[in-house]
Amino acid sequence: MSKSTQYMLLWLEGPLQAWGHDSKFGVRDTLNFPTRSGILGLLCCARGAGGPEVEWLSQMNSMNMEVRAYARTDSNGRPHLREPALCDFQMVGSGYDDSDPWQNLLIPKTSDGKKAVGGGTKMTYRYYLQDTVFAVVVEVPNEQSDMLAKALQNPVWDLYLGRKNCVPTELIYQGLFDNTESAWHRAGQLAENKQRIHSYSVVEGEQDGEVITLNDVPIQFGESKRYRDRRVTLVEME
Repeated sequence: MSKSTQYMLLWLEGPLQAWGHDSKFGVRDTLNFPTRSGILGLLCCARGAGGPEVEWLSQMNSMNMEVRAYARTDSNGRPHLREPALCDFQMVGSGYDDSDPWQNLLIPKTSDGKKAVGGGTKMTYRYYLQDTVFAVVVEVPNEQSDMLAKALQNPVWDLYLGRKNCVPTELIYQGLFDNTESAWHRAGQLAENKQRIHSYSVVEGEQDGEVITLNDVPIQFGESKRYRDRRVTLVEME
């Protein structure tokens, strides 16, 4: 009997990445690894899917996903210490002339379209991972594997690593495989070529390691986003 799923290898590499899961407007934090909602959002960008996507998400949320982080190594093959998160301070809505109809559109307002008390300028703090590399192996249904592979290689919308200013510096799609062992073998080859070493893994469910609860399983995208929780385990390499 033929297998009903395949395994897709995604390679996420860039100077900046940001994978938020519980951020408010003023402070945009990032996890130390990609979220399920971030990965499925990336696939939606590749497909050009901007609606709720409830049925597609329901199918994809039943698929397994594992993340591995790869650290840069020194001349002796030992991993470098992880770079601290970069904090970027930004002013939103500052410097615009509210008497100009077009510039006025860029100034934050209240929900009913009126001027905010004390002005519309907002201060935000945005955090980013620096010089990080992740490999993600996602289980995908056979009937979607070719479509997703083609979409990642010819995306409808730009692909980015969490936020739109986080540009990838390597091809994200790295192949379809019949099993996880083959996918991780390919990831290991890529890491070796880039002088990277496996640092830690994030696996589904509760296993030996640091167990974390994340609210990153998307039930619905679009204007009214909805999520549910999942448990993952962060496993540090020796």
